[in-house]
Amino acid sequence: MTDAPAPLIDRLDGLLFFPVTAFTADGTLDLPTFRTHVRARLDDGAAAVFAACGTGEYHALDLDEYESVIAAAVEETAGAVPVVAGVGHGTALALEFLRRAERAGADGVLALPPYLVKPSQEGLLRHYRALAEATALDVIVYARDNAVLEPETVVALAAVPNVVGLKDGIGDLDLMQRIVSAVRTSHPGLDFRYFNGLPTAELTGLAYRGIGVTLYSSAVFCFAPDLALAFHRALGNGDDDTVNRLLDGFFRPLVELRNQGRGYAVSLVKAGVRLDGLDVGPVRAPLTEAADEHIEQLAALVKQGRALL
Repeated sequence: MTDAPAPLIDRLDGLLFFPVTAFTADGTLDLPTFRTHVRARLDDGAAAVFAACGTGEYHALDLDEYESVIAAAVEETAGAVPVVAGVGHGTALALEFLRRAERAGADGVLALPPYLVKPSQEGLLRHYRALAEATALDVIVYARDNAVLEPETVVALAAVPNVVGLKDGIGDLDLMQRIVSAVRTSHPGLDFRYFNGLPTAELTGLAYRGIGVTLYSSAVFCFAPDLALAFHRALGNGDDDTVNRLLDGFFRPLVELRNQGRGYAVSLVKAGVRLDGLDVGPVRAPLTEAADEHIEQLAALVKQGRALL
């Protein structure tokens, strides 16, 4: 009899990997290439696989494709690291994706913001509670865009036994500090985890570290794992000279390049994976491909970043 795996929250320690979802040239799902992408980054040291989330074009997958992507990630990891599945849309459809994630063998879910509407705090609480109460899986709530959570809302969510963390994609450090303080005060001793969920999280890593938020996912890990891991090690070890050298010479210019196009948080990352030698195909509509000159600039930036190592 094998031992049951440790709780999800105890297994999230290290650099978190959000793989892109591979498509063929005609836009159909390419699971063999997706598996290759996941396996390569596992070999590079990914601490967890967050499959079919924002970088993985969750919004563009139908239910069957989604389940296939999660199942492929589960099979490739083979229990070595946890697999967390993105779950979004409105509550009713999110519950359908949640059931597919369970069936595919996910270890937990990242609850993405509900579709389009700008809900009240009560509405957000109802949405995330409905997801958590419908599953035995651990749930990480993702605050971003239209899902801006106030401290008292996070306190209420933290009281739900299987809501185990908050990923912050808002970037308001004042709000984030008040959330951390409120949860710590209301739930003393609770192991509730926080994640820096901003695009290119390395740019704000020092600031988030200052309020005790050290977990983050790295889009750069998808296409330049050596750079992502070097930064992660330096940040964790307090080697701020290396952190600042990489910030100044690679990550800040990368963010400035990413900001040149809409949807580049996905399409530029996919271009980077292709530059790294794996053809993960195009992005699906409504995203568009990165411009050729921006892809050339990305290639030069990666070279420049590696020279800094």
